[in-house]
Amino acid sequence: MIEVSVIIVSMNRPDTLYPCLDGIKANTSLSFEIIVVAYMFSQSNLEALRRDYPEVKVIVSDSLRGFSENNNLALRLAEGKYCFIVNDDTLMRMPVIDRLAADFEKLPSDAAIVSPKIVFPDGKVQTSGRAPWTAWRYMKHYLHLVDETVPTKWSMQKGLFRTWTVNGACFLIKTDIFREAGWFDERFTFTPEDIALGHKVNEMGYSVWSDDDVVITHLAGSTVSRLEAAIKPTRVRGALIFYSGGSKIKYFLLGVYVWLIEALRYLKYLPLEKKGKNKIMFDTSLNVMHSVFTSATTKEIFERYYNSIAG
Repeated sequence: MIEVSVIIVSMNRPDTLYPCLDGIKANTSLSFEIIVVAYMFSQSNLEALRRDYPEVKVIVSDSLRGFSENNNLALRLAEGKYCFIVNDDTLMRMPVIDRLAADFEKLPSDAAIVSPKIVFPDGKVQTSGRAPWTAWRYMKHYLHLVDETVPTKWSMQKGLFRTWTVNGACFLIKTDIFREAGWFDERFTFTPEDIALGHKVNEMGYSVWSDDDVVITHLAGSTVSRLEAAIKPTRVRGALIFYSGGSKIKYFLLGVYVWLIEALRYLKYLPLEKKGKNKIMFDTSLNVMHSVFTSATTKEIFERYYNSIAG
């Protein structure tokens, strides 16, 4: 029996994918399968991946898809007792999978997810557990006023502790519970599908845990890409859907809040020369403003702005 199904989505990045695969193979003793969703891979990179890692199951994804939809392509084929969701830009230097799976033996039967501490290459913590995300927390986050490295009841604790939700860059989940939850929610194309999953698991009566002693490195590039003008409006629309919880009034109030902030950012960049980063930020704010009160799905928003950039 396969213990763990490792699920990786890679957007034509063998430069990050290969070290990720090598780290998993070198540090995992449990029986496992690896399923890679080769997203928008060039033919040459696809052929190289199949040649260099013949044991990896490759799913070709050539249509515009986000994190949830791409992962779900692989998750529906997973045969393991657990699913290990991991970004392709992560580096494993310890037996992360083995240790997280062993944690389940120590935890109550309602435990559904265990995540490691995720750090940046300089050692700074990205997340170690995550507190519940509410509309108020999102409003503060929108102004960069949320620091997830500040210790709370749910985060930055020592050893193995109960948390509330997960960081989509890396976590281990029981496959049967993931299936029961309906996999990742495809209403969300770029966030907050990971946060939504943690909340959903708790609502189902299960628990989420984090192990501060298990560490994985997340490269997480921070450069501003011109795709931000397509990704951010998609991300914001998804966040508004999630944090409003189906309430039209709550959605409207959150939408006004976001729209006003983006309007101020738009005015900031309006008089500047529209080149490079300035143009990206200008276009991004404008696109977010246009997307806040639309009825379009997150995927439709992403397709609209991605095609305008690519075209």
